[in-house]
Amino acid sequence: MKFVIARAFGAMVLLVASMAAANAANIEVKIDNFSYSPQTVTVKAGDTVTWTNGDDIPHTVTSKTGAFRSKALDTDDKFSFTFTTPGAFPYFCALHPHMTGSIVVEASGGT
Repeated sequence: MKFVIARAFGAMVLLVASMAAANAANIEVKIDNFSYSPQTVTVKAGDTVTWTNGDDIPHTVTSKTGAFRSKALDTDDKFSFTFTTPGAFPYFCALHPHMTGSIVVEASGGT
């Protein structure tokens, strides 16, 4: 009986985890003309943000809090980060510090 309950519990945990992954979104931020667009993005915990450099020169995506940091992104390069913790995550381009943006992460509906 314990084995059946343990298997049922394990199956339930897998189902909940897969449902959370299915509800996660992938949000796009474009880097163009020395700016991030949109400049501020609000996402849910578990969502992934992908930045794509559309400029002809390199840029980075560097968190001011140390949460994430891309390499220098050449034209059409992408950088993705999955946000798991609610909060505000301001970022900038380490090569062009006047370029700034922010990700605001809200708790996901399942938490």
